[in-house]
Amino acid sequence: MPLHLLAVDGLGLGLLLVAAAGLSVLACALRRVAEAGGGYKAKVLASGVFVSGRRWQDLLAADVKLDDYFILRFFRASLDPARKRVTVRALGLFHPRTAVHRPGLGCALAAGCPPRLSGPAEVPAGDGKPGPWETLPTPPEVERLVTAAFGEPNPAKLRRTRAVLVVEDGKLLAEAYAPGITAEMPLCGWSMSKSVLALLVGAAQGRGFLKTSDSALLPEWSGPGDPRGTLTLEDLLRMRSGLAFDETYANPLSDVTQTLFALPDSGGAAAAKPLEKAPGTEWRYASGTSNIVSRVLRRALERAGEDYHRFPRAALFGPLGMGTALFETDAAGTFVGSSFVYAAARDWARLGQLLLQDGVWEGRRVLPEGWVKFLSTPTPQSPNGCYGAHWWTKVAREMGGESPAALAVPADAFHAFGHEAQCVSVIPSRKLVVVRLGLSVKVDAWNHAEFLEALLKLT
Repeated sequence: MPLHLLAVDGLGLGLLLVAAAGLSVLACALRRVAEAGGGYKAKVLASGVFVSGRRWQDLLAADVKLDDYFILRFFRASLDPARKRVTVRALGLFHPRTAVHRPGLGCALAAGCPPRLSGPAEVPAGDGKPGPWETLPTPPEVERLVTAAFGEPNPAKLRRTRAVLVVEDGKLLAEAYAPGITAEMPLCGWSMSKSVLALLVGAAQGRGFLKTSDSALLPEWSGPGDPRGTLTLEDLLRMRSGLAFDETYANPLSDVTQTLFALPDSGGAAAAKPLEKAPGTEWRYASGTSNIVSRVLRRALERAGEDYHRFPRAALFGPLGMGTALFETDAAGTFVGSSFVYAAARDWARLGQLLLQDGVWEGRRVLPEGWVKFLSTPTPQSPNGCYGAHWWTKVAREMGGESPAALAVPADAFHAFGHEAQCVSVIPSRKLVVVRLGLSVKVDAWNHAEFLEALLKLT
């Protein structure tokens, strides 16, 4: 064969190989998208039905359909009430993802085929009732403000407020719920779970199981010369790990989406990331960091002979009377510290009240002395000192933190914030705890700073 024809044939073969490689990469990416999308829909639906006790049709019509979630319509969901599981398939046919309910542990995305979960089949749960609150008469102007929080002033950015609750000086001043949501219904805190995780770390430190100064936190960081071994638990709590992690929620291939909804071990996947910055030098908010903290907490408790899966109720939820609260795990059996605590609004308020009381509840010290100050002390590397130790020290930018209203929020306030504008605000100087839960798919639909400013004028 002439040399020029050999060259042409070689070029054609090369192009075919490049095309095949490109198709392989595309197929892999599409599979990862399908796993994450199906995982998200299965997890949200399963927890909505089996943890929150909501109607299947309501969940399908709102939580996995509205606004940016329209893409999930390509994933077909099926409910198995008898086995307490939800399975979702891309286009109703491919890449099945199954979320399974376990008593006391909520729902987790199972791994493999058939789907499997690690950890106990169940743990003791609360009684399903939020702790009682002594009540105050609601002033008419406060009632009007709370009622207005359920309105929709901007049709382009719907707030979909589900619950608002105000506690003043340890007494329930006001509360209201959207249709279909009740005072006993556990709702997801999303990233407010990070703040709950910080309380569990405090409880563990108070029992001597770990310290914020601990380093050499994980076996996979113990190799010779591995700089990750110098990371301290405080570095992780203050979001200055320096580890690579993509926290882009809209990207189904991002680290945050993949670790939460496609991979079986959220903390293990995050811990495998390399350093991008020297530990302790740069603040970067990352859900992966919280799931590493959860992994560190598990290791510390199990080394001490403690029951990791019973610890949240034994150390925190039980003492506070949070009968609706639970912490969900991933398929590896580790609590998803970044995202999956469920509790009724009244029980979310109890967490805030605990901090308002410096970690003491009904005369019992639940958190070690100084822990609340540690959580609420700004991290120097965070922008404008906006973040403490898994608690925000300023209102988040997306929820009005840079608006004029934010200037009215007292300097001693600190907050737990979560996806879809979940909020718990603690304002010590005013003896206030404020809870707002909702489905604000466009998170800036809810201006929390404006709500706090208006409330502070009335209390």
